[in-house]
Amino acid sequence: MIIRFQLDGSSMETDVEPGTTLLEALRGLGATSVKDGCSHGDCGTCAVLLDGRAVAACLLFAAQVDGSSIETVAGLADEEGLHPLQSALLDAGAVQCGFCTPGILLTALELLKNNPDPDEVEVRQALAGNLCRCTGYVKIIEGVLLGADRLAGAEGGS
Repeated sequence: MIIRFQLDGSSMETDVEPGTTLLEALRGLGATSVKDGCSHGDCGTCAVLLDGRAVAACLLFAAQVDGSSIETVAGLADEEGLHPLQSALLDAGAVQCGFCTPGILLTALELLKNNPDPDEVEVRQALAGNLCRCTGYVKIIEGVLLGADRLAGAEGGS
């Protein structure tokens, strides 16, 4: 079946077989920033923003996103540089191997969209479905809180 959707702001059209997951379809289209960590929805590595909501791409059929907008971490940076949340995670030392980072970034973006000034507990709750096997969570939490401050400053300075 043919599905059409927006991927990081670009119109996409692709033919998918029944049972193809969104994760498989996106990686087939070259969206390699969407990682396959567990294929069961347990690790958060394959998170994408589907119409602004963080979802596990391994748990959705590609056919379910027809007509939707999908954002991956590849769509965050622009010609001016990294997204403020990306820079904040780097500055906080929250990135080691980077495998979990795309899912953490997109999950954190959804949180900050809905709650621009979260506290540590709220960040921990939002990221509860994202597993990191090497950095640990202290620096990730610090990075998200730093990103929230930077985003608030950017919006206040506009």
